[in-house]
Amino acid sequence: MSPSLSRNEILTTFTIFGAGVAIIANTFQGDGNPIIASLAFSGVAFSSTYCLIRWLGGAFMKAGFKGKDMSKLRKVEIPETMGAVCAVVYLLVIIVFIPFPFYKDIVAATSGGGNRDFVLEAQQVETGRFLHRFPHNKLAAYLSAILSLQSVVILGLGDDLFDIRWRHKVLIPAFASIPILIVYFVDFGVTQIVIPTPLRPYLGELFNLGWLYYAYMAAFAIFCPNSINILAGINGIEVTQSIVIASLILVNDLLYLAPFTPHPHPAEDAHLFSIYLLLPFLGVSLALWCHNWYPAKVFVGDTYCYFAGMVFAVDGILGHFSKTLWLLFIPQVFNFIYSAPQLFGLVPCPRHRLPHFNARTGLMEASVASFERPLRRPIQEAMKLLHKLSLLDVKTNKEGVVVECSNFTLINLWLVWFGPMREDRLAMGLVAMQIACGVAGLFVRHRLALLIFTADNL
Repeated sequence: MSPSLSRNEILTTFTIFGAGVAIIANTFQGDGNPIIASLAFSGVAFSSTYCLIRWLGGAFMKAGFKGKDMSKLRKVEIPETMGAVCAVVYLLVIIVFIPFPFYKDIVAATSGGGNRDFVLEAQQVETGRFLHRFPHNKLAAYLSAILSLQSVVILGLGDDLFDIRWRHKVLIPAFASIPILIVYFVDFGVTQIVIPTPLRPYLGELFNLGWLYYAYMAAFAIFCPNSINILAGINGIEVTQSIVIASLILVNDLLYLAPFTPHPHPAEDAHLFSIYLLLPFLGVSLALWCHNWYPAKVFVGDTYCYFAGMVFAVDGILGHFSKTLWLLFIPQVFNFIYSAPQLFGLVPCPRHRLPHFNARTGLMEASVASFERPLRRPIQEAMKLLHKLSLLDVKTNKEGVVVECSNFTLINLWLVWFGPMREDRLAMGLVAMQIACGVAGLFVRHRLALLIFTADNL
């Protein structure tokens, strides 16, 4: 990958960057509209990330962050861990963005001089403005999100540097989630769940989970980063699935804003918070996608997977819609459940489970795991049943003992279903499934949910 930008790339990126800076500067002339500012920051994030990936690729390779694309005929080394560039740019952008969501509170509706915690009557202020209490709870939520994201980025960098084993790193996102869980406890503290209508005669309208709700949110913070990390292995799949999920969350957020719902909606602030986190994320992710889509010029590394997953976890927890987010993670949930036999050691798991590249045909094929020792009888029978259901490709010897099977990942299962195919077609098929499942999830959330609940949030 050449570190120099073409004339068209220079013109495009610097135009986007300049337009973003001009819009940001202009927001201070009006009421400091934070959504407009966030869109502008997203443009700045995109152009900055796009250029930095190109400029820093050589430096990353000199530092040892490089790898060979095993799914190509020519095994050329390309930069790796470029997701770290995205994460750093994103963190810098959302830090600089801090004043914008609170512009009116800082400038237009507070007295300053240490009086932000007092409500003053209009006649006490020379300007006649009615002053209100600064929303410290919202600022705390925003800062806790930044702290959690910084923590998980450190985990991703450590994984890329030292190749940490899965069993050692799987619980670390739970520790990264502690800041947002504390803010949730102090600011919101709701641990009750709404019971579906058919169960209300037995459990009541609400059921209080207590501390189990916090355990659930910690588990959610563990799942999101790891789910992106294990649905990986082909060009562009990590970034594209993240872009699709983020876009669907944005659609869900917009449904809670005017003109889709009467203003002001009780959940409006929570979904505005979600938008502020997601727009810059889309900016840096689209820039990485330009370099990582087939044929990839860079690899994203584990840093991006953990960073992207934690953005979604923070968004869902502090935005108070983690249950909705599960509906957008249907492929990731299936992939995790499907991968469980190998992840938890019931079936031997090779170090890498990415699809096999057939150099003769140029197509991707399902990779396999071979067993030198016979597996336990119940496991073999379960694998044979999955084979009959077309959920696994199994080979047996003359005695009927399972000696080989396709690896337990959604990517390999797709190749079992549809046969060998080119890497880009494989990625596009999986992305199409992600979009279809996400759209179906939103439909279930906002339409079919009314079948078992008395009202939708809209």
